[in-house]
Amino acid sequence: MKAKVYLLMTTFCLVLSGRLFAQGEEHVPPPDQSFWQTLVMIGIAFLFFYVILWRPEQKRRKALEEQRNALKKGDRVAAMGIIGTVIRVGDQTVILKMYDGAKLEFYKAAISDILPEAEEGSKKVEPLPED
Repeated sequence: MKAKVYLLMTTFCLVLSGRLFAQGEEHVPPPDQSFWQTLVMIGIAFLFFYVILWRPEQKRRKALEEQRNALKKGDRVAAMGIIGTVIRVGDQTVILKMYDGAKLEFYKAAISDILPEAEEGSKKVEPLPED
């Protein structure tokens, strides 16, 4: 989808800017036509940034915010690369319990991912062998 929109936008921009690259005096557009062409190009650029960059990022943020607001006790999450289990959810913070039993408090905004539930057997981590 993104590739099709990008290709369409690029083709449209090239068609509109064809006069700018024409050679010879007979192909120079009148000043008022050039002004409108510039405005159209700026409009296309804004549309491009909205469709390709801004709107998908806005959707991603909204989905992540909904996930953060739906946190409940027992969810496994990753916060700043640290994986833990939610034991308490506050207004702006959550308290996570780590594998070793340590408890850490994080802002909800620091939670980057909500992990799928794992089976009890896979939650246990084997200790590293000592050299």
